Amino acid sequence: MTEQTTAEQPWPVRTVARKIAEWINRLGTVWVEGQVTQLSMRPGTQTAFLTLRDPAADVSMTVTCPTGMLRDFQPPLSEGARIVVHAKPTFFMNRGTISLRADEIRAVGIGELLARIERLRRLLAAEGLFDRSRKRRLPFLPKTIGLITGRASAAERDVLVNAHARWPAVQFRVENVAVQGALAVPQILDALSVLDKDPAVDVIVIARGGGSVEDLLPFSDETLCRAVSDCRTPVVSAIGHEPDTPLLDHVADLRCSTPTDAGKRVVPDVAEESQRIRTLRDRARRALHGWVDRERRLLDQLRSRPVLADPLKPLERHAEQVRVLRDRTRREIVSRLRDERALIDGTKARLTTLGPAATLARGYAVVQFVTSDENLRVLRSVTDASPGTTLRVRVGDGAVYATVSEEAVDGSVGPGRGDSDGD
Repeated sequence: MTEQTTAEQPWPVRTVARKIAEWINRLGTVWVEGQVTQLSMRPGTQTAFLTLRDPAADVSMTVTCPTGMLRDFQPPLSEGARIVVHAKPTFFMNRGTISLRADEIRAVGIGELLARIERLRRLLAAEGLFDRSRKRRLPFLPKTIGLITGRASAAERDVLVNAHARWPAVQFRVENVAVQGALAVPQILDALSVLDKDPAVDVIVIARGGGSVEDLLPFSDETLCRAVSDCRTPVVSAIGHEPDTPLLDHVADLRCSTPTDAGKRVVPDVAEESQRIRTLRDRARRALHGWVDRERRLLDQLRSRPVLADPLKPLERHAEQVRVLRDRTRREIVSRLRDERALIDGTKARLTTLGPAATLARGYAVVQFVTSDENLRVLRSVTDASPGTTLRVRVGDGAVYATVSEEAVDGSVGPGRGDSDGD
């Protein structure tokens, strides 16, 4: 197919078909795995037709094989089964289609399926899709619950009946899909996308009843697991029974053992919540009454205190104390003044008694003389002054001056100058 064509020299259809057939024939044989979605064996024909689909993508191919190969296949092949075929791609020129001509068909065993699921589980776990930190809490009371399940299935009935029994006002948006077979994954993905885009849906429940490992294979599909992980709405997985653990259980935000369990866990119990409200209301009432009683007792205690019973009495008591202290201070001051006055009078009397004026008044005289260094001293004895010393004699208010003679030294004083003569 390396020859160039132009609008003036185009290839006819037969040439294009022949070249495509030549190119496909060079591919040889291949092993192909897929899921049987359609099986046709017409009586009296030598060729059987089946459609092989990729479980993870919306891609399918037609496979032809001898009718006897399917008739002898054990266990009998049915739609939804996983198989591996050894086939050669063939291009039919007259119809312009490609199909696989199978010469061997093998069933994918349970052990092989479980091994592949385990490898996928380890891959998703390594990417963190199972981490607890990614799990989102379900709303306490969702406005609308999205339900993805089979049409008229027991799982749908269990979820709806149990949810309405617990909370009669709950609303559901149900999306019926195929829950097994080749069409299960695409339909579940479409329903999941629709519910995740609905702003009224607060939680999505994916429910299915029990089944074999092959029946539950769609819920271990990698594409579905990644789609659930990318949802903005919390997703609840309720697949099969308690022993069934598809990969969807690990990716979902909440895993429920059965659809019945999912119906009980997505909504609260109205009876339990009503009882809880009554209990909390009674507790609040008791707490409020206790607080009011405690505050009332505190007010009563405060009101019974003397400072509040008679607010003026403390002031009067303090005023009385001030008056007592003032009177005591006055008495102390008066007593101190009286004592000090008596002390002063006594000191004054002693000074009067001991002073020269009193002595002179009783007839005594004070004699003074001037010393050689011109200091005035009191003459206590005649021998204190030398002859010729001038004496000043004070008698009362008058002063007499005399001169000490030589005879005065012997005991007499001669007359001197002054206002009057002295003895």
